[in-house]
Amino acid sequence: MNKVQPITCNATSNLSISIPDTQGRNIVLYFYPKDATPGCTTEGQDFRDSHQAFVDANAVIYGVSKDDLKKHERFKAKQEFPFELISDEEGELCEAFGVWQLKKFMGREYMGIVRSTFIISPEGDILKSWDKVRVKGHVDEVLEVAQSL
Repeated sequence: MNKVQPITCNATSNLSISIPDTQGRNIVLYFYPKDATPGCTTEGQDFRDSHQAFVDANAVIYGVSKDDLKKHERFKAKQEFPFELISDEEGELCEAFGVWQLKKFMGREYMGIVRSTFIISPEGDILKSWDKVRVKGHVDEVLEVAQSL
């Protein structure tokens, strides 16, 4: 997929989020498996701590998982995230971006979200993507790309 089909998603703060962005910003869309788990919390904190640098680079951050909005609101509040979390309970976004995949853990196979990040232009072009993300250092790499655009 090189281009995103326009979609509107439900997010925290009772917002409807348009992808691609209708205000001329690049979107940093990061998919993570589950609210309040160690890796997902660390990744969110890293995006939180670099939030202003992304804003300065004309980018808006959205986190996406299949958790419901109630869980998202608690996670966002507890971690003081200055960005919105999108609830993809039906998996529509996960399917569109190809992040809902077969995973293996301790010999067990199951379907889940593969940690992935996409930078999407206001025109809907995918400018850069990362899949099977390792949390450590990832946000710095995404920020570097966002600042170069």
